[in-house]
Amino acid sequence: MRLSGAWCRIPLMDKRLERILPRVQKPARYVGGEYNAVMKDLSQVDTRVAFCFPDTYEIGMSNLGMRILYGVMNNMPTVWCERCFHPWGDMEDEMRRLGLPLYALESSDPIGAFDIIAFSVGYEMAFPAMLNMLDLARVPLRSEDRPGLTPLVIAGGTAMYNCEPIADFIDLALLGEGEEQLPELIELYRQAKREGWDKYTFLCKACHLEGVYVPSLYDVTYHDDGTVAAITPRDGAPARIRKRVVTDMDKAYYLAKTIVPSTEIVQDRVTLELFRGCIRGCRFCQAGYVYRPVRSRSKDLCAAYARAAIEDSGYQEMTLSSLSTSDYRPLVELCDDLEPLCERKHLNLSLPSLRADNFSMALMERLQKGRKTGLTFAPEAGTQRLRDAINKNLTEEDLLESCRRAFAGGYSAVKLYFMLGLPTETDEDVAGIADVAAHVMHAWRESASNKNRGVRITVSTSWFVPKPHTAFQWEPQISIEEYERRVALLRERINTKTVTYNWHPSPTSFMEAVISRGDRRLCKVLEAAHRKGAKLDAWEDYFSLERWLEAFEECGLDPHFYANRRREHGELMPWAHIDVGVTDAYLMREHDRAYEGITTPDCRTQCSGCGANCFCPCDTDKK
Repeated sequence: MRLSGAWCRIPLMDKRLERILPRVQKPARYVGGEYNAVMKDLSQVDTRVAFCFPDTYEIGMSNLGMRILYGVMNNMPTVWCERCFHPWGDMEDEMRRLGLPLYALESSDPIGAFDIIAFSVGYEMAFPAMLNMLDLARVPLRSEDRPGLTPLVIAGGTAMYNCEPIADFIDLALLGEGEEQLPELIELYRQAKREGWDKYTFLCKACHLEGVYVPSLYDVTYHDDGTVAAITPRDGAPARIRKRVVTDMDKAYYLAKTIVPSTEIVQDRVTLELFRGCIRGCRFCQAGYVYRPVRSRSKDLCAAYARAAIEDSGYQEMTLSSLSTSDYRPLVELCDDLEPLCERKHLNLSLPSLRADNFSMALMERLQKGRKTGLTFAPEAGTQRLRDAINKNLTEEDLLESCRRAFAGGYSAVKLYFMLGLPTETDEDVAGIADVAAHVMHAWRESASNKNRGVRITVSTSWFVPKPHTAFQWEPQISIEEYERRVALLRERINTKTVTYNWHPSPTSFMEAVISRGDRRLCKVLEAAHRKGAKLDAWEDYFSLERWLEAFEECGLDPHFYANRRREHGELMPWAHIDVGVTDAYLMREHDRAYEGITTPDCRTQCSGCGANCFCPCDTDKK
C-alpha cells in the first residue's frame, strides 16, 4: 500500500518528535510521508529493513543506488524497507536531549528494533556517520557486542571495496551491485529466522553468496613494520570475495515510481541510468575500475523508463546519468526520442558527465533545446604529459574545440575540473592549469555568438587521493603542506577576473586517503574519533583534523603511514582478498605505463585484458 502526503504520518509520530520539529532547520527532512513512499501492513511483513544513508536527507535522497535498492527490497512481498538518514546537528542535539532514538521515516519506529540495518556508503568519510547512527539508534557499535541474529548490520556501496577500517562494526559487506544480491541475502536471513539459526551459523552460510564478505571470518596479521603479513580465511570462508554484477542492464530493476521529496534535495530530478562501467581507464579513477565491465541499457528501454518516471513524478528535469554519459552510443538518438516528451512537459535534459573529446555539434543542438545551464569538462591535468600519465586520452585541442562549439552555440559558462598532486606532477603541470583556462578564455573571444553576455570560466581543483583497486593504489598522497603550496602557485598564475578558482580544503582529503587505504587497525581509531565527536565528517562544518590526530595518537598509529607512504608492488594490500574483476597484473602494468608516459586505448578501440570480462562480455563493440 502506498500513501502520500505528510498527513498520513502525523498520527504515527512520537509526541517528542512533534515538539522537536519546530526548533530545527528543514523539518521536512524528518517527517517522511512523501509521494511514492512505501507503506506496508505490518501484519503482512516478516522482515523489516532500515535502509540507512550516513549523510543528510538531501544527499541520500539524491543517491540513485539507494532509490533502486529501496524499490527492489519493497518489491519483496513480506519485506518492508524503510529509509533513515543522519540528522543534522540541531536535530541530533534535540533527539539526544529528549531521548528519542534514531527512527525510520516511513513508520517512525526506532531502527534498533528492525531485523536488518543496511548502510549504503559511497565515501569513506561517511564511516564516522555510520557509527554515530548506530549510537543514536542505541545499537552496540561492534559486531561482537551484538551476539544475536537481530539486528544484523550490513553495508554496501563503493566504499566497501576496502571496508577494513569498519570491519569490526559490520556483520557483513556487500561487494558490487545489489539488485540480485540483496534479495538473496534477505531470503537467507528469513530462512535463518524460521529455522532458528544463531548469528554465527548465518554468517558462515552468507559468506558463500557471491559478493558477500564477512570480516569476522578472516584473521589479519601484520609484519613488524606495520604492513599486512597475511589475510587468512577460516571456517570455510572463501580466500577471495568476488564482487557481484548485474550482467544484463535491460533486466536490471528501474524504479519508475520514484519518491518525490517534500523538500529540496541536491539532485531534485529524475535520474535515468544509461549504462554501467566506463570504457576509458583513467588510472586514478576507482569507479572506472570497480564498475567494469561496461553494460548498456537499450535506447528504447531508456526512453520508456524516462517517459514513465516523468509522467509519474511530475519533474521537469531529467539527468541522463553514467560515469561518462557522452560515451553512450545512441545518446543523440535517445535525445531525439525524448524530444516530444521534453516539449510537452517542458522537460530539460541534463548530462553531467561529458567527455570533451566527443562533445559533438549534434549533441549540443539537442541540449540547446533545454535550459543552457553551462557545461562541465574534466581535463584533470594541465599538460599533455600529465594527461598521458594518468591515461586521460584527451588533448587540449579536444577541449578547446568542444568549448568553441559550446560558445558558438550560445553557452557562456564552462566549469573545468582538475586534480593537484597526481603522480609525476611538477610545477609546470600546475601552471599548465592556468594556461588551459586562459586558452578557453581565448576560445570564447574567437567563437562566442553573443559576447554581450560575457563568459564565466570556473576552475576547480581537488586533492588527488590514491584509491584501492586503481593503477595508483601504490602511490603516496602528497603532504598537506605541499598541496597547499601547489594551490598557492596556481592562484598566483590565474590572474584574469573571468576565471574563478575554487579548491578543495586539504584536511578532509588527507583523512580520506588515510581511511580509504587503511587496514583493520583503523577500527579503533574510528571508534576513538567517534567518542571525541566525529560524525558528519564529510561536511566542513563538522570535520576536525585535530580530533582525528588525537585519536591516532591515542591508538598508537600514524596516519602518514597510510596516506603518505609509497607501497611496493609486492606489498600485501589490506584489500587484497577483494576481487573486483580487474587483475593485479593489469593494475601494475598500468602503473608502470604511467611513469613511461604510455597511454592505453579505451576499451572500444582495443581490449587491454583487464580481466573484467570474467563477469560477462564487455559492451565495447564499435557499432
